[in-house]
Amino acid sequence: MAKPIYVLNGPNLNMLGLREPAIYGADTLADVQRRVEARAAQLGLTVDFRQSNIEGELVTWIQEARERASGIILNAGAYTHTSIALLDALNAAEIPAIEVHLSNVFRRESFRHHSYISLAARGVICGFGPKGYELALEAMADILDRTSGRT
Repeated sequence: MAKPIYVLNGPNLNMLGLREPAIYGADTLADVQRRVEARAAQLGLTVDFRQSNIEGELVTWIQEARERASGIILNAGAYTHTSIALLDALNAAEIPAIEVHLSNVFRRESFRHHSYISLAARGVICGFGPKGYELALEAMADILDRTSGRT
């Protein structure tokens, strides 16, 4: 059986649907998870969908992914702009990673324009709301097809 894609979500994403809906939309994280699982099934993939407000827990999951996942889709939330620990973990994982943000971080405060995560990511998808996760799954499917030689 193929290894799942880890879909990891950082701080405050558990507040989706309540927190600043004008920026992040009305969908809850459970709604996003349903969309992700449905799209993954259409692509013949499985996902392991998780959320934590704790940086160290995200690091542990990324380390775990090295052996247990075929790729990582990461919305690190505010840790995107601060966490060298997440960058180091992604580099050590040595599996494909895609960075996702619900909002267009480049239309927001200047401190959000820098991402440590981008240094380890194959690509970045931002500004498309929950659809960004589906786009990331499609990109991950392409990456995995190319690396497996199935294309």
